[in-house]
Amino acid sequence: MTLASQGGFETLFLGFVAAFVLASTLTLYRVARGPTPHDRVIAVNATGTTTVLVLALVAAAFDQPGFLDVAIVYALLNFLVSIAISKFTVERGGVL
Repeated sequence: MTLASQGGFETLFLGFVAAFVLASTLTLYRVARGPTPHDRVIAVNATGTTTVLVLALVAAAFDQPGFLDVAIVYALLNFLVSIAISKFTVERGGVL
């Protein structure tokens, strides 16, 4: 018996997923309308982190460890994109 199949953990995990998806859509507003590029970079990073968290919760809710592999790869890509954007910004003369 797995953790997700005990009691109402599936419903609880999926409720958390819904809450995090809502929070992520709110950060997408900052990606589109951020007053500075720094706000946009942080919002993109927050959205990526929320996506990793959602994938991990879905993996726990449905007892599918394959989703965790996808979450790890997505976390690495999110990190690399943040570093690339920061490097690009600093090379153009900005300070991030």
